Amino acid sequence: MNQLINPPNLPHKSIFPKIPTIPISNSHKTHQSPTPTPPNSSPISNFWSNPPFQRLLFPSNSPIKLRPISCSIKNPNFPTESPAKALRRLLESPGIHQGPACFDALSAKLVERARFDFCFSSAARLGLPDVGLISYGEMLDQGRLITQAVSIPVIGDGDNGYGNAMNVKRTVKGFIKAGFAGIILEDQVSPKACGHTCGRKVVSQEEAIMQIKAAIDAREESGSDIVIVARTDSRQAVSLEEALSRSRAFANAGADVLFIDALASREEMKAFCDISPSVPKMANMLEGGGKTPILNPNELEEFGFKLVSYPLSLIGVSIRAMEDALTAIKTGRVPPPGSLPLFEEIKDTLGFNDYYEEEKRYATTTSLADFQKENEQDSIAKVLIPDAIYGPDGSRDPFYATWSRTLRVKITGRDGKEKLEVRIPGALAVAEGSDKTILWKQNTTLHNTQP
Repeated sequence: MNQLINPPNLPHKSIFPKIPTIPISNSHKTHQSPTPTPPNSSPISNFWSNPPFQRLLFPSNSPIKLRPISCSIKNPNFPTESPAKALRRLLESPGIHQGPACFDALSAKLVERARFDFCFSSAARLGLPDVGLISYGEMLDQGRLITQAVSIPVIGDGDNGYGNAMNVKRTVKGFIKAGFAGIILEDQVSPKACGHTCGRKVVSQEEAIMQIKAAIDAREESGSDIVIVARTDSRQAVSLEEALSRSRAFANAGADVLFIDALASREEMKAFCDISPSVPKMANMLEGGGKTPILNPNELEEFGFKLVSYPLSLIGVSIRAMEDALTAIKTGRVPPPGSLPLFEEIKDTLGFNDYYEEEKRYATTTSLADFQKENEQDSIAKVLIPDAIYGPDGSRDPFYATWSRTLRVKITGRDGKEKLEVRIPGALAVAEGSDKTILWKQNTTLHNTQP
């Protein structure tokens, strides 16, 4: 045991000796100037690989070479920049950027697979209308699954912050922890609803501005750079002039992106892009009959938009595809090949192939079944008939209940050599019938059939 704790070649007093300035003998000096630090190394790594320090740890004629270990991870699946920083880089790049809205982790993976630079998350988790029924916790839980499934930035829908300015701060901090790159905050009263539906109502402009300021404060308190997208629904609730006024105020308060939902014409879209020209604008292309004209990305870029969302494309086509598939199944068929991917394609989309490749890194040469089989062959445990067994008439008889002085347990190896034999005193051995069962009665009950 002492040799395990203090190997012969290591100092006895301390495994981690104090490291004073280590004198280097003349035999190691090649020149007087300090050795320059090689690229991709540090003074710490050079110190650990220094021969005198190695001799201090391993006092032998041939010191072991210690290789510095790098802790940096260079893997495309683990980007060095935060999601928010990636989104800000996107906002600073030229051109307009399209972001479909995903409704779960799988649809987010499909967006990334289609090589979009970012995506939005929607409130479709509950299968209920967008009228404020989904809660902050449910949105956060769904968003966390989405952000963990992809490496592209995700902009989350923070609705109206789920309350007053203090609730907005909590919402922003929660979205930061969930991994969102950006958060959309709107000025609707509760319960809020889709901006393209009737009956929209908004809070006062002063309260809306305070909520944006609270969001920015929450970002600073968290040490984050999450992108704040300030949305107003006052175009349908009040007027275009009110919506433009609020957008200017949001820009002055520090919002990163401006968004007026449900603009009703090209002229209104152009007027929106003309205000606060230094702040990026977001357009919402509500597919299938919203209030805003559907324009192609080139037209939107000409107006001055930087981001464009497509909130219903994925969930809309999914609804139609699932309805068609259910109709086919109801009639005793399966969806046609054109609408149903091959099983191999589904496996690839879900990541089965990537999983199998990564699993190979941790493969072992021995399975559990092999291990159990090997151990079964290694040794055989046998309970032997006790040393002294006497029947009721005084004769030796292994088939009746008797007192025994000892219980013998013998373990034999696969090679036939005896490995262990144990004699347990003070036992009551019982042999009952032809199965020759031995019952151990001291503290536990042991059942074993004699060979």
